[in-house]
Amino acid sequence: MENNSEQYLKEFQESEENNLNNNIEENQKNTKKEKRKNVIFHIIAIVCIAMLCAAISPKTLQNDTFYTVTIGDYIYNNGISDLTTDLYSMHELPYSYPHWLYDLGMYIIYNNFGQAGIYASTMILSAILGISVYILSNKKSKNKVVSFVVTLGVMYLIKSFIAARAQLVTFILFVWTVFCIEKFLETKKKRYAIILVIIPLLIANLHCAVWPFYFVLFLPYIGEYFVLVLEDLNIWFRIKKLFLNITKKITKKEEKKVKIDENIQKIIDKVNERNKKIKKLRDNPYKIKSEKNYVVLLLIAIIGVAIFTGFINPAGDGAFTYLYKTMKGNTTDSINEHLPLTLIENTEFCFAVIIFLLVLIFTDSKIKLADLFMLGGLTYLSFKSRRQVSMFAIFCGPILAYLIAELVEKYDKETFRKIEKFITNWFGTIVIVCLFVIWSTNIVKPTLSNDYIDTSSYPVEASDWILENLDVKNIKLFNEYNYGSYLLFRGIPVFIDSRCDLYSPEFNGTYNKETKKYDGRDIFSDALNVAGLATDYKTKFKEYGITHIILYQNSKLAMILESDSDYKELYNEGNFKIFEKLTKSKVQN
Repeated sequence: MENNSEQYLKEFQESEENNLNNNIEENQKNTKKEKRKNVIFHIIAIVCIAMLCAAISPKTLQNDTFYTVTIGDYIYNNGISDLTTDLYSMHELPYSYPHWLYDLGMYIIYNNFGQAGIYASTMILSAILGISVYILSNKKSKNKVVSFVVTLGVMYLIKSFIAARAQLVTFILFVWTVFCIEKFLETKKKRYAIILVIIPLLIANLHCAVWPFYFVLFLPYIGEYFVLVLEDLNIWFRIKKLFLNITKKITKKEEKKVKIDENIQKIIDKVNERNKKIKKLRDNPYKIKSEKNYVVLLLIAIIGVAIFTGFINPAGDGAFTYLYKTMKGNTTDSINEHLPLTLIENTEFCFAVIIFLLVLIFTDSKIKLADLFMLGGLTYLSFKSRRQVSMFAIFCGPILAYLIAELVEKYDKETFRKIEKFITNWFGTIVIVCLFVIWSTNIVKPTLSNDYIDTSSYPVEASDWILENLDVKNIKLFNEYNYGSYLLFRGIPVFIDSRCDLYSPEFNGTYNKETKKYDGRDIFSDALNVAGLATDYKTKFKEYGITHIILYQNSKLAMILESDSDYKELYNEGNFKIFEKLTKSKVQN
C-alpha cells in the first residue's frame, strides 16, 4: 500500500512538472509570437509613415534654402573662425550665423547631389520626424494602431511646415527630447540624461533661435512636480500651526495653552484627513492623473548643465538673446508665420482642438497633469503665433494617442487586437502597404512635375541678365523681401533677404539704456515701406545709394517707376522688371 502511494505521488509530481514545463514552453512561444507580431507591425507602420512623409515633402525649394546653401558654401571653404560679419548684403552688417551647422550640412548635400539632393534630404528628414512622432506616441499610449493613425494626422497637420529649413531638424530633436525626458523619469538611466545634454548643444549650432524652447519642454514635468509639492506642504495649515505655537509660547495662562493645544490637534487632524483625501484622489482621479516623481529634481540638474551649451557656438551668447531680440523687434508683425492664428484659415487646427475638447469633456479618459500643462501651453502659443501650430501637432498628437488608447483599453480592446492581427498577417500587410503606395504616389505625382526653383516667384532669368549685363560688384540693387535669398544665392549683393533678423536694429545695433531701444538700422521696415509705397521711395533710394531696382511685374512700385522719368526700364521678362536710376547726364540725354 505504501509503495503504491509513493508511486502515485511520484507520478503526480512528474505529471505536474510536465504540465508546468508545457505551460512555460507555451508561454514562451506566445511571448515570441507576440514580439514577432509587434516587430512586424512596427516595420509596416514605419514603412508606411516614411512613404507618406516623403510624399508630402515639397520639391520646390523654399526661400530660406537659397541663403542656407550660400552661407554653407562660405563656411565650407573658410571655416567658422570669423563668422561675425554678413558678406552677402550691400550694407556690411554684423551677423552671427545662427544656424551655421545646418547651413554647412545643406551645402555639402547640394555640392554633392545638387537640388535633387536637397529634395531627397527633406524627404528623409520628414520621414525621420514622422517615425519619431510614432515612437513617442507608442511610448505614451502603448497602442500601436492608435499611434499609427495619430501620427498620420500629425504629419498631415504640419505638412506646410515641411521644408528644407533648419526647423525640420529641430522638430526631430524636440521629439527626441520629450521621449528622453519621459524615459528618464521612468528608468533614471544615465544614457537618457546624456542625450538630454547633447541635444541642446546640437540645437545651439543647428538653429539657435529655437534653443530656449528646448527648456520649455521641461516645464510641464517640473510644473506637475511643484504643484504636487505645494499641495502636500499644506502651507495654510502650517502657518496657522506656527501662529498658534508662537501664541502658546507668549501666553502665560495654562487654560489658554490647553485650548491652543486642542486647536493645534484639530489642525493636525484636518491635515491628516486632507492628506487621505488627496491620496485617494490621486489613486483614483476623476479627470487628471498626477504623480510626484522625485526624479524631476534630476531633470532640473540636467537643465542646469544644458544651459551652458548655449555658449558653445559661433554666435556666442546668441542662443540666449536671439529669440528675445526677435520677439522685441518689428519683424514678427510682418512675417506671415509669426502672426496670430486665425481660426477661419486654420480648419485643421480647429478640428484638432475640438477633438481634444470632446475627448476631455465627454469621455472618462484621464489626462496626466504634465500633459495638460503641455496641451494648454502649446494651444496658447499657437493662438499667439501660427508657427507654433507645428509644435502643437508634434507634442499634443502623442497626448491624444494616449487619451484615445485609454478609451480603447477600457471599451473596445478586442477590436484593435483584431486590426493589429489583420495588419500583421501576410494578406493584411500587402493590403496596407499597397494602399499607402497608391496614396503616396497620388500625393507625390503632382509634386514631381514641379521645378526645383519656381520661376514665377524667383528671378531666375532676371538674375542671368543681371550677371551678364551689370557690374554686380559696383551696383546697389533694391529688391523685395520675398526673393532676396535667391539673388544672394546667385552671387548678387542684396538690399534684403529672408534673414529678417539681420536687417532689424535689435541685431545690427546696440542697446540704448536711456531710450530702452536698440540704436541700429531698420532696413527691414524700409524695404517693406518702400515696396508698399508707405514712404517716399526717392528719399530712401538716395539714402541707400540705390542704382538699380528689381521688382515683381505687378508691384505698385513697378507701376510708379514706369512713369517716373528719373528711372529707365532695362528688363521686362516673365514676372520681373529691372529699372536703372538715371544720373543727371543720362536724364538730359
